[in-house]
Amino acid sequence: MNVIFIYSYHIPVSAEKPLRTIGEMHFGISYIASLLKERGHRIELVVLSPLSGRKNFDILDKYLKNNTYGMACFTAVTTEYPFMAGIADYIKKNYPEIYLIAGGAHASLCPDEVIKDSFDALCVGEGEYPVLELIEKLYRKENPSGIANLWIKTGKEIEKNAPRPFLQDLDLLPFPEHDVWFQWVNEPVEQNHFINILLGRGCPFSCTYCSNHALRKLTSGKYVRLRNTENIIKELAFIEKKYPAVNNIYFEIETITANADWFYDFAEKLKAFNESISQKFHYSVNVRITPNVDYEAFFKTLKDCNFSSVNIGLESGSERVRKEILNRNYSNDDVINAVKNAKANELKVTFYNLIGLPGETEEDFKETIRLNRLCQPDRHLTSIFYPYPGTILYDRCKARGLLNNINSRLERILPAMDLPEFPKSLVMKYFILFDYYVYRGNRPFTFLLFKTVQNLIKTNVMTYRLGRKLTLLFSQHSH
Repeated sequence: MNVIFIYSYHIPVSAEKPLRTIGEMHFGISYIASLLKERGHRIELVVLSPLSGRKNFDILDKYLKNNTYGMACFTAVTTEYPFMAGIADYIKKNYPEIYLIAGGAHASLCPDEVIKDSFDALCVGEGEYPVLELIEKLYRKENPSGIANLWIKTGKEIEKNAPRPFLQDLDLLPFPEHDVWFQWVNEPVEQNHFINILLGRGCPFSCTYCSNHALRKLTSGKYVRLRNTENIIKELAFIEKKYPAVNNIYFEIETITANADWFYDFAEKLKAFNESISQKFHYSVNVRITPNVDYEAFFKTLKDCNFSSVNIGLESGSERVRKEILNRNYSNDDVINAVKNAKANELKVTFYNLIGLPGETEEDFKETIRLNRLCQPDRHLTSIFYPYPGTILYDRCKARGLLNNINSRLERILPAMDLPEFPKSLVMKYFILFDYYVYRGNRPFTFLLFKTVQNLIKTNVMTYRLGRKLTLLFSQHSH
C-alpha cells in the first residue's frame, strides 16, 4: 500500500524546505515508516507548516493528485493540532478515498477530542505495530477492527480497542527512516554532518512540565526501555557506511545516567567501535543531574568515548522552584559539580532553562541567571514555559484560571500566560536579555549584542523565519 506521512513544523525556513537540518526529523514517524517500508509498503512524507498558508494545499495536491495513497498518517503536538485537523478536513473533503489516522502524544492524551475530527482512526500509545496491522487489513480489504491501541470509526460508532503493552524489545524495530526527510531539509545532504540516534524510550522521572507521568499510565509493561548496546553499535555502523558526511551523532535519551550498568557496557562498546573506523564520530547526549552520581568517573568515560558535548536540563536555578514546582530534586552544588567535571574533561556544556513557570517569581529567575553565570555554559537553550495538556503544570494552570486567554503563537518563545507573580512583560525582558545577564564580562560585547538581537528577532514570526534562513546561509558558508 502507498502511505503518506504528514508532519507539521512550527517555524519553517521555507514552505518547500521547512527543516534546517536532518536533526529536526521526528522519531515517531521515522520508526513507523521504516517498519512499513521493511514490510513492503511504499512511504512518502510531507512536511507542512501553519505559517505557509495556501502553499500547504499546493504541496498536498502535488502529492495526492499524482499518487494513489491508501492511508495518510498524522502526528502533531498540542499547539500544532488545530492546523493538522484542518489539513485532515481538506484531505477528507478532496480525497475521501484516503484513510486518515492520527497518533502521537496529543492523540494519546486527548483521544476524545481528536476522534471528533476527520480522522478515521487514532492511535493511543506506540504506533508501529498497530499501524502495520491496520494497513495490512485495509490492503486485504478486511474490516479494520480489533486492533489493540486503535480507536476506529465505523459510521457513527467508535470502536475503542484495549491498549497493548509497551513494546519491550526495541531491537525488533528496524533502524529509523532518514531518506524521506532529506527532501524537506534546507541544508544540502552532503553538509548534514550530524544525525540523531534514539537510545531508548520512556523516562524514570516525573517532571511536572512533562507528560511522561501520563504516558506511563496508558498501558502495562515496563515504560523505561533501553536498546541493546550491540544493536546501537550496528546502527552506528549503518550510518557510517550510508552517510559518509556525518561525523557527529546526538544520542536521544531522557538521561544516559538512568542505568549505570547499561551505560558502562555501552561506553565500552562505543569506544571500541570508534577506534575501528577511520573517521571517528563525535558524540553528544542529554544528562539529567541526580544526587550521588560519580560525575568525575562518568564524564571521564564520556571523554574516552569521544563525546564532545552534553546537554544538562537545569530548568531553574532556584532550588525552591525545582523542588516545589518542577519535581526535580537536586541541589545547585550537584549542578556545579557536574559542570566542573564536564569541563575538566573538555566537554562543552549546554543548559536547558525555563522561564515563566507558574509560581515562579522574578527573584526565582534571577537565581537561574546567577547559576548560569556561575557555571558559564558554552551555550543555552532557554524557553518560555508552555502548559501542555497531560502535564501536572497544565492542571495547576487550569485550576488557577490561567488558560482562559492562552497564547499558542510562537510557543516557548512568547509567554503563553500572564502570571500575576511574574508578568509577561518581565518574562520577555529576561528572555531577550538573558545572554547579556549571563555572559556580561565573559564574552565580547559584539557577542552579547548579537545574541540580544537574535533573541529579539525570535519574538516575531517573520523575523524569526528570516533569522533561520540567515543562520542556514552562515552555516553553509562556514562549511
